[in-house]
Amino acid sequence: MTIRIFHAALLSTLFLGVLGLHSCSNSNGTQVKTPFSGKKYMSDARHFRAVGMGQSANLNIAKSKAELESKKALAQQVQTNLKVVTDNYAQEMVGNQASEAIQRFETLAREVTNTTIGDIRSLGEETRQMEDQSYRVYVAIEVKKKAMFRFLKDKAKNDTKISELVRAQMVMVLDKEIERLDAEE
Repeated sequence: MTIRIFHAALLSTLFLGVLGLHSCSNSNGTQVKTPFSGKKYMSDARHFRAVGMGQSANLNIAKSKAELESKKALAQQVQTNLKVVTDNYAQEMVGNQASEAIQRFETLAREVTNTTIGDIRSLGEETRQMEDQSYRVYVAIEVKKKAMFRFLKDKAKNDTKISELVRAQMVMVLDKEIERLDAEE
């Protein structure tokens, strides 16, 4: 009889323990896997990558939203990267030219992200029709960092709004970044 009571107590303790663990895991929510969410779709040393999602009752609008969202995410990465690059090389620049160059880099980054960059490559697109008959589109894109820096260098060379010294410094900074990327390959 005491063995049965012991077994019943043990089973109820185990049951409560499992129930307690189960309730703890639910309090953290359920993990959701979205399209293009693996390491393959994350930026790395050679590429900027971004994923966007758009939803609308109109398929074309959903696609446009997804493309805009992915390009916006890509632009933010480029701007952040340029900020790091300019901060790293700011010590090499001289006085007022340093602040002018940094300001021009920021302006250049905004201009570049507002224009279409020819080297953007599509990694994939996935369309889903939802229960409410709307469309949800996922888009994954990438651009090679070297191609982006070459594009920025060409834009800087042709920028007539800046002084020759600042232009030369910007080209030098971008050349160093391109060389650094070449060395990593």
